[in-house]
Amino acid sequence: MPCVSSTEFYFEKNNKEHRTDEISIKRLIVRRGLEFRIRVDFSQSGFNNGRIVLIAETGSRPSHSAGTQVLIPLSNSLDPNEWSATMKGCSSCEMSLIINSSPNAKIGRYTLKLHDATEEQAYVLGEFVLLFNPWCSEDEVFLDNAEQREEYVMNETGIIFMNTYNSIYSNPWIFGQFEEDIVDICLKLLDQNPKSLRSATGDYERRNDAVYISRVVSRMVNSADDKGILSGRWEEPYYPETRPTQWIGSVDILRKWFRSNCQPVCYGQCWVFAAVACTVLRCLGIPTRVVTNFQSAHDTNGNLTIDNVVDEHGRTIRNNRDSIWNFHVWIEAWMARNDLKSGFDGWQVLDPTPQEMSQGVYCCGPSPVKAIKERRLNVKFDVPFVYAEVNADVVDWIFYRDGRKEKTSLNTTNVGRKISTKAVGSREREDITANYKYPEGYHTHCLIHNIDELKHKEFVPKEKTFNLAVKTEECISVGKNIYAHVYIYNKIDKKIECNLNFSAEIILYTGKPMKECKTYNINGIVVGPNEEKTVPIELTYADYGKLLVEHSMIKLTAVGTDRSTNECNFATTVISLQIPSIDIKLLGEPVQYQKVKVEICIENPLLVPLKQGVLTVGGPGLIDVTQIRIDEIKGRHISAVFEITPWKSGTKELLVDFDCDQIKDVKGSKTMLVRRAMVCTTLPLIF
Repeated sequence: MPCVSSTEFYFEKNNKEHRTDEISIKRLIVRRGLEFRIRVDFSQSGFNNGRIVLIAETGSRPSHSAGTQVLIPLSNSLDPNEWSATMKGCSSCEMSLIINSSPNAKIGRYTLKLHDATEEQAYVLGEFVLLFNPWCSEDEVFLDNAEQREEYVMNETGIIFMNTYNSIYSNPWIFGQFEEDIVDICLKLLDQNPKSLRSATGDYERRNDAVYISRVVSRMVNSADDKGILSGRWEEPYYPETRPTQWIGSVDILRKWFRSNCQPVCYGQCWVFAAVACTVLRCLGIPTRVVTNFQSAHDTNGNLTIDNVVDEHGRTIRNNRDSIWNFHVWIEAWMARNDLKSGFDGWQVLDPTPQEMSQGVYCCGPSPVKAIKERRLNVKFDVPFVYAEVNADVVDWIFYRDGRKEKTSLNTTNVGRKISTKAVGSREREDITANYKYPEGYHTHCLIHNIDELKHKEFVPKEKTFNLAVKTEECISVGKNIYAHVYIYNKIDKKIECNLNFSAEIILYTGKPMKECKTYNINGIVVGPNEEKTVPIELTYADYGKLLVEHSMIKLTAVGTDRSTNECNFATTVISLQIPSIDIKLLGEPVQYQKVKVEICIENPLLVPLKQGVLTVGGPGLIDVTQIRIDEIKGRHISAVFEITPWKSGTKELLVDFDCDQIKDVKGSKTMLVRRAMVCTTLPLIF
């Protein structure tokens, strides 16, 4: 057989047809179940195409039995359900081929060879990368909605919703799945999976399975028990590493992990773990979205009950293992569940934040959202844990100095509030709570209970003679005084006299108390029969300003005691102080390969200068993540100008984060249309 002299892979044309040209047009990256074209050039004429077989190999030890070595004989037509190839045309020294990969093929890096069936020799034609294909109806990740595919596969930026359910904050994020090196990093991530390190052959054999791949990613994004990407930390100190709130995208994190020989990147928290996992799965071709669960329960003992315990002064008991996070972020990936009985295809919860072990490792999912809603707690993977996160009951306790613990109330609606994701094609929030749970009080014969997990709640609260509530203004800016009101509702026909203890605590978003910033003790509050009494409380910036941690959350708790009956009740609210916004202006038209200036303006809400300021900016196709340091900022406004040079055209988004000693996590973004650069050609003069 004549020697192969070269191979034309038509990188730009093939990649464009496979929607991978945003990644690269310098190498072949294709999606499974879809044809691509190549041309093979020979050094001399005389080959016999009847003897030619193509070979596609993946993994370190390709095996026909494992499905990692595929023989592809030339045929008259393509088979859309199998690897197949057909000749489009040939001459004495070249051959044009159309190759179709199986919609169930292993994903990853392939070597393509040309083999003469009558000879031992095989010629290496080149390499290509094969990804999942949500556009192919036979692929298990097929998503039959063009707008959703654009959002959940192709969108390189997004929004992660954070803070509290009554004060939701939009945090812009750069997923950056189409930066050219990210696909290589994602494949490296799969290779670093302990299952692959123990048995590469067995691991590659399962790389056609979206359930398996997604579970590997859920494990490998955290480094709790392997050489995963992110190390988690939930409180100071972070220095000299990066605070979780300072990240603006996944690309820097993935690159740092890759360049450090797979050493964990410091530090991540739930939204960072989720966003990085979203980047990896979108890059590999699995439709993925980031989801926020407000008032998210962490049920450590599996009894579907969260104990909320305070002392008689309103301070949170620190040694309580159960907790309710003000928000928790995970991802959903779209796929068929061929490993389960019918009815569980579609969105699957995956949670890479290391909370509890699953089958001995720190990962979670994929859990079918449909199984969570229908209480099918025996469905794999990890449905009971996710079910508790959105459905657990909350029992309030008061812990007294003499060692007594008293249950005061049961709340069945506090957990799993305003479950949110970014709406398709817009920056708005989509509430998907109804995907996870029925309305409170709704009963249906379709619900199947696992008796061991859904235990009868024996606690029935006593009828109360009075109620408490703590309320504040809806929007409170950092730097302002906080004016709260404690409402005491007398429910009986005679007056009561109460003692009131009030506590204000700085907390993490996980609910963990950090520092107490104010307490009040007011005795002898008289409330008339069936009346309401309002007690005003003031918390100044001097009380809380220097104590704030990330997310600027303050927990206000009031404990009331009826002096005649010793009946105790308590009420709690969490406020998240609003931070200033960022105004981003373009000082010119953005054009591909041309510099354009950008101005950043931030209002200083404090009456003191801001020190040790850092601007972090980045945007896919616009500018790699860059930091600009500002030592001291005087006055009421912060202003900075810098240049970007877009290298991609089209609609792009610039993201900015500002941090200083006094204020952190100031975020902003700017969407812009980058005009394609004009291609200049010089025409020859005609005389």
